[in-house]
Amino acid sequence: MGFQVQVVSISSLKGGVGKTSVTTGLASAALAAGISTLVVDLDPHADATTALGVQPGGKLDIGRMLKSPRKANLAGNVAGSSWVSNGSSNGTLDVAVGSAFTGIYDRPDLGRRDLRRLSAVLSGTTNYELVLVDCPPSLNGLTRMAWSASDRVVLVAEPGLFSVAGTERTMRAIQLFRQEFAPNLAPAGIVANRVRTGSAEHTFRLAEMESMFGELLLTPHIPEQANWQQIQGAAHSVHHWPGDSAKNAAKLFDALLESLLAGQSSLRDRRQR
Repeated sequence: MGFQVQVVSISSLKGGVGKTSVTTGLASAALAAGISTLVVDLDPHADATTALGVQPGGKLDIGRMLKSPRKANLAGNVAGSSWVSNGSSNGTLDVAVGSAFTGIYDRPDLGRRDLRRLSAVLSGTTNYELVLVDCPPSLNGLTRMAWSASDRVVLVAEPGLFSVAGTERTMRAIQLFRQEFAPNLAPAGIVANRVRTGSAEHTFRLAEMESMFGELLLTPHIPEQANWQQIQGAAHSVHHWPGDSAKNAAKLFDALLESLLAGQSSLRDRRQR
């Protein structure tokens, strides 16, 4: 394989910043690049599952797999994204289906054994090069379970006062979590999402984020896109949505994924193989 298996959590402690949009955008870029990818929909709202066009059928959802992680049979219960079957790619994009059942684990008091449940479900995963975990917007049990299973964490933030403050709190939370539970966990970076280029407030907050987080602020930034709800509602890959706006967004997510996977084979190299 060109890549070592990487498990990456997509997190935010503030809702409404487009965390799931970033997850699906990265999944779209990975599929276009031929990177075999699994999306774990750990948010009880299961929005990523909907956006990825999944028909789970008789598969176990991720919540029920977490209930008996040693017997979960991940390979037998993932569901394929319709992005593959509708002609977007011949690659692999599977989903560990989200459901409200995961909410039973979204508590602040999970012990070490419970925090290892997702790690146990994912153990022995050899079919994928990239695993993206869409976390709920909180620092309760599910997010901490995801961090325990992950190599790195991507934080999503809007360039606004409360989101920037929330990102700073999340960075501190990651450092504390590393010290106590996951010494190998590292922040992969921060994605500035829903950026309005004509907004003086957003320009100011982006400069503030650059000052606060330095190289951890990933580039490119993702602008606000009017048709994103339409793309997700149609359960479509942004790389195969018509129009210049979607094409530009697809290029940004390609570059963002390249930045995320820096130090490994480039997406351009992957496409040329």
